[in-house]
Amino acid sequence: MRLFTAVIPPPAQLAELAHEVDRLAELPGADRLRWASRPGWHFTLAFMGQVDEELLPDLRARLGRAAHRTAPFPLRLHGGGHFGRAVLWTGAAGGLDELRLLAERADAAARRAGVPMDEHRAYHPHLTVARSRANDTDLRPFVAGMQDFEGARWEVTELCLVRSHLPGGGPAGKRPRYETIATWPLGGAAERGR
Repeated sequence: MRLFTAVIPPPAQLAELAHEVDRLAELPGADRLRWASRPGWHFTLAFMGQVDEELLPDLRARLGRAAHRTAPFPLRLHGGGHFGRAVLWTGAAGGLDELRLLAERADAAARRAGVPMDEHRAYHPHLTVARSRANDTDLRPFVAGMQDFEGARWEVTELCLVRSHLPGGGPAGKRPRYETIATWPLGGAAERGR
């Protein structure tokens, strides 16, 4: 199964972002973007790709320990940016050191559980809101439109293990579907499988 770990903002903060994205979707050129599915909005911590089922028990145990060693921390959605001409995102502010530490711990947990991970890269917290339909789209007006976006603060209290269901066949432009299969509270307590 295709897996990643994530921090998922609470519904109130996602509603704030949805309001901002609705405003951006009215800008000229918005039809050149494929807007990310709102039920799937998240901050990816460690992308694992295909994970063999036999690795899951050890992976779950290690992710639980990573969550246990990480205290809850404040976060808020903040501003926006882009990766080249392909990805428009909103960023994070607040406990960025703690978010990076949780990402590092999730990555290490996956590696130690035997998950073959891509080459390690510096963590850049972002939540993807849109992707360009063509590489010639100028994302700067959309980034400028998000410049003053400041979401309300929340406390990150759990680490999520998410399964990605890629669209197979079906209509063009269909998006992946995400399913949270396990969560661990930060700072202790037991795993809650979903």
